[in-house]
Amino acid sequence: MPSRTMERVSFLDRPSARLSCAGVERLIAELREVAGTCFEQIPEYHMLAADPDALRAGSLTLARDRAGRLIGFCAARRLHVDGVGDVLHLGLTCVRPDARGTRLTHRLLSALILQHALRSPVHGLWVSNVASVVSSLGNVALHFEDVYPSPFVAGPPTEVHKTIARTLAACHRDRVHIRRDAFFDPVRWVFEGGNADTIFAKRADDGRYHHRDPKVTRWFLARADLDRGDAVLQVGRVSLSGLIRYGLRSHGATVPVLGRWLRPRRLLGGFGAESA
Repeated sequence: MPSRTMERVSFLDRPSARLSCAGVERLIAELREVAGTCFEQIPEYHMLAADPDALRAGSLTLARDRAGRLIGFCAARRLHVDGVGDVLHLGLTCVRPDARGTRLTHRLLSALILQHALRSPVHGLWVSNVASVVSSLGNVALHFEDVYPSPFVAGPPTEVHKTIARTLAACHRDRVHIRRDAFFDPVRWVFEGGNADTIFAKRADDGRYHHRDPKVTRWFLARADLDRGDAVLQVGRVSLSGLIRYGLRSHGATVPVLGRWLRPRRLLGGFGAESA
């Protein structure tokens, strides 16, 4: 049975600037313990590897049970793109097996995105995602704005999309855990073999990682050869107005509910900033 004892989701931005050295070490140990319940081999990636850049430019949402035990986290990091600014790259999300089945993964990502959107209320922010998991690709396409590539958007990428893609492919491969020797196809937005021989590679016939909508699954499987280790790059946007529209749709809400939806503690069931 999934654990129902989750008490608090908190947000921690730029951990190395907020925590002492000992605090950072404790945090990394907790993250690695949770990751160890999700992977056969813990990826030496992002904050799990004590990457100084990730600790300096990254952010986390953390879920703890009533005893204070970390039961899940969602991590992201800022990537600088000339002419665009910082792009929020979606990283790892891990949830302990006994806490699954409670939509905690969704809540962790929602909390992370909401916090960043509140920090960019006027113009919003650009978001990137690199994955071989079709369910992840489909959910980004569904829940973010102006996503490319997406089965729901027929138009071509904008120049900003292209600038972000070129920069990630040329300058940020290590930061997004993509092989340096992988060819980036600028038409399909696929890193060919980008996840080959890593724990992030997924087989095309492994239904555990398919999207709940078979049409979405087929669309992405036609774009990337997962058995080769391909990874798809997506770029989209998130804005406070877009989150409001999504919140109203998903809750069947009317306008008077808007104020409640915008209050993170009401939306996320106990949410606050992580103290240093």
